[in-house]
Amino acid sequence: MASTPNRWIRPEVLPLFAAVGAAVGICVFQLVRNIVINPEVRVNKENRAAGILDNHAEGERYAEHFVRKFVRNKKPEIMPGINSFFADPK
Repeated sequence: MASTPNRWIRPEVLPLFAAVGAAVGICVFQLVRNIVINPEVRVNKENRAAGILDNHAEGERYAEHFVRKFVRNKKPEIMPGINSFFADPK
C-alpha cells in the first residue's frame, strides 16, 4: 500500500497545491487588510464604543488604494501591445 505522502506529493498534484495556495493567500491578504485598515472594522473595545464615525477622509483612503489608482486610466486589456499590433491599421 502506498503511504499518504507518496500518494499526494507527486508532480501531477503540485499545480493544484499552487492554485489552492494562491487562493488561500489572496483570502488571507484580504482578511488581514480588512481587519487592519478598514475604517468600519473596529477590533478593540475603545474604538467599538465610539459608535458610528463620519470620517469620510479615512474611508476615501481605504477605497482609493494604490492598485485602483494605478489601473484607473489604463485600457482593460491583458496584452495591449499584441492587441494594437493585430487590430490597429498601419
